[in-house]
This record gives sequence, structure tokens and C-alpha cells, in this order.
Amino acid sequence: MTQTAVNANYQGVIFDLDNTLVSSSLNFKHIRAEIGCTEHTDLLTYIEQLPEIEAQAAMDIVLSHEYQDAESAVLMPGVVECLAALAEQHIKMAVVTRNCQHAAQLKLAKTGLEFDIVLTRDDAPAKPDPTALLQVADNWQLNPSQCIYVGDFLFDIQAADNAQMDSCLYILDAPPDYAGTATHTIEHFSQLTKLVLP
Repeated sequence: MTQTAVNANYQGVIFDLDNTLVSSSLNFKHIRAEIGCTEHTDLLTYIEQLPEIEAQAAMDIVLSHEYQDAESAVLMPGVVECLAALAEQHIKMAVVTRNCQHAAQLKLAKTGLEFDIVLTRDDAPAKPDPTALLQVADNWQLNPSQCIYVGDFLFDIQAADNAQMDSCLYILDAPPDYAGTATHTIEHFSQLTKLVLP
């Protein structure tokens, strides 16, 4: 299923966190119901539109779920080997996630992962806004075309597109209907290693 890279000369790889590097059992349908958000509305967008007191109460519910989710996070298959191979070849690596910073750091600490750059919704507008991805590329002094963003959801592909960066969709189960919009697709992190280090 992996699309073949044609002279892909990636110098930097940016990763989503939940269900990409680490597992996540967040039940967004349940969270939406808890805060009164309709099924097809983005959670963060919905909360932003609420009056301040209601928004804070809703965000507290989301944070509670994120912290709880962090306690059960485990590494996805092949992540450690992939990161080690990329590090050996001096490929720059970072994390951009819609999590809050505290939950992201809890998940990284629990799974033993370390990144110099971890940008969350506390640091930049949430994906599919490209700001965080562009900040990482700028920090690395790389052109966005020299970077690839790896994630498991539509917002990840859209954020990469908006940043004029290649995307890599990590497919856990059946391919979603938007899989064809990603630059590359992988089903295991060993495929990412081969993609970045051809």
C-alpha cells in the first residue's frame, strides 16, 4: 500500500502523537456528547465558540480525558526502531499534536520518547492550521518541502498540505476514504524508515 518515494530527500520528519507514535483510546464520540458538541463538529473549534465559562468547563472535561488517556499510552509497533534509524542518519525529528502540552509530555515520558521540539495546541493553532509545522521547519532552517508530516487522520494530511509539506498517512486498520489524498501511506513504521532513508 506504500506509495514509492521518488528521490524523496527529507531532512526532517514531524510526527503526530496519538495513534501515530503512541496509542490513544480517546473516545471522541463520548467526549462530544459530554460537552454537547455535535457529531461532525471539531471539538476544539466548538469549544472556542462557547462563552468563556462554558468553554473552560468543556475544556476541563477534555483535559480530564487526555490525562486519563496518557496513563494507558503505549508505543506503536516499530516506532523505536524507526526513530533510532532516523537519528542515526541525523534526520531531524519533532512532534506536532492537537493534545495539550501536559498530556503530550505525560505520553512521551510514559513511553520513553524524547524530542527537542514538541508543539501542541498550547503553542500554536491546532491542525489543520499549518502554523506549528511551519514553525518547526523554520526552527530547523529547512524548506517545508524538505520535511514530511506523519499522522493518522485527515487533519494531518490537511495541515501538511497547508504547510506545502509532504504527508504520510499511518493506516492502523482499513484505509479511510481520504487515504488517497496523502503523499504517502504506511501500515508499519518500518515502511517509514525505507521511505525517508531510501
